[in-house]
Amino acid sequence: MANSKERLHLRDAIAQSLTYLDRALERVEMDATYREVGRVVKVSAGVITSDGPSGVKSMELLEIGRERRRGLAFDVSSAKVGIVLLDEVEGIAAGDSVRRTGEVLQVPVGESAVGRIIDPLGLPLDGKGPVRSAQRLPVERPAPAILERAPVDVPLQTGLKVVDALIPVGRGQRELILGDRQTGKTAVALDAILNQKETGVVCIYCGVGKRVSAVARVVRDLERSGAMEYTAVILASEEDPPGRQFVAPYAAMSIAEYTMSRGKDALVVFDDLTRHARAYRELSLLLGRPPGREAYPGDIFYLHSRLLERSTRLRDKLGGGSVTALPIIETEEQNISAYIPTNLISITDGQIYLSPDLFRKGILPAVDVGRSVSRVGGKTQLPAYRRVAGDLRLAYSQFEELEAFSRFGTRLDEDTRRTLDRGRRVREILKQPRRQPITAAEQVAVLHAVNEGALDDLPLDDIAKAETAIRERIRKELPEIMQSIEAAEKLSDEDAEAIRKEAAKAVKEIFGYGG
Repeated sequence: MANSKERLHLRDAIAQSLTYLDRALERVEMDATYREVGRVVKVSAGVITSDGPSGVKSMELLEIGRERRRGLAFDVSSAKVGIVLLDEVEGIAAGDSVRRTGEVLQVPVGESAVGRIIDPLGLPLDGKGPVRSAQRLPVERPAPAILERAPVDVPLQTGLKVVDALIPVGRGQRELILGDRQTGKTAVALDAILNQKETGVVCIYCGVGKRVSAVARVVRDLERSGAMEYTAVILASEEDPPGRQFVAPYAAMSIAEYTMSRGKDALVVFDDLTRHARAYRELSLLLGRPPGREAYPGDIFYLHSRLLERSTRLRDKLGGGSVTALPIIETEEQNISAYIPTNLISITDGQIYLSPDLFRKGILPAVDVGRSVSRVGGKTQLPAYRRVAGDLRLAYSQFEELEAFSRFGTRLDEDTRRTLDRGRRVREILKQPRRQPITAAEQVAVLHAVNEGALDDLPLDDIAKAETAIRERIRKELPEIMQSIEAAEKLSDEDAEAIRKEAAKAVKEIFGYGG
């Protein structure tokens, strides 16, 4: 009797299990899935070669091995695929699978990236958790069409007197910063970022091939000045695979383009594109691309042109936003005619050249005015600058030539001596400590003061002290004129005379003479 009850219980349990199984099978789709898979054939430093997938497209994101390491399809042919790794090569071996994702590399954009330090893949490097963004954009995007662009005529103040007065930068411009190692290139770009604190400009700093310690100092300066509130930092350090260094500037540009598409202004700093070009050369040679001049592949010009062409100012119908690019490159022995510098000079709208000779003399920022140029020019300057700095660039360049000539011991006439004395005071006025940007109105005031001779009687060592006094007095005594200058109004004769008088009073109050 007991055995029969057990058999009945077992039969009911089996029937119930079969019922559950039938219901589960009804929910399962038995359709076959198609997936293209290739195999790793060769592994090198930062790149791999595979025999597929056969349908892969150029720059498609791929997954390699069981750990799903990411890579980009770089060289695509019928026989093989050259893949640039975005992750470390450790753990990848010949025979590992290569799977398509059907996607391109994307980066998170929007306000969630501002104030963060991330890598080119959007992964956090600041220990603050993942970057949560509702939108992602491809790192490679086509540049805006010509008819979508507007003229560059709105200034982007850097806070540096020598740049804003003599080599002006406009919103939507591409201004190259170049010079030998340790001449202050990054400092110029950082001052430009610090000066955007209350302008509404979103800033992106992209470190390519830099030491982590160097970028840490940059971030520290940004945090101390409160600039991280409107700045995103994209980092691909020298320790990262060359693939990440290759995609880093494009990821930074995508974040800037998102800001532009929202009708806002963005400033993006690429520090530096020399290391970016070297990373691309390394990848290209490992993949067997033929070398050309200086062992760079033939498409090295296209590498940077397709990046910087995305920097522009859009028409008002498209929101009127802009992306201003400050690419940085490093020269060797002041050789600006090398391959990469000449390429970038031809792509950009001007260059700010920093001289090691001026740097060694303590003339900071060490901007060589004679070798620097802005092809947009005075169109981007506030009207007040045009009055006080219109002929200053030419006069300053002539002074430098005259000063070099006077070193031969030639007897100088009185006019030449006065020109030299005025030029030396202009040079002292253009000096500026790091991380101390100056407003446009104060720049105009001190430049007008030196042009009008208010500092002619002072020793050179007292110029900096006199400048501080002039700026403080102008802010206190002439606030309406300062506001009109910032509001892009012209400097009238009455306002110019008022600035001259107040500058002379400030000098006399401190030194008891001058003006």
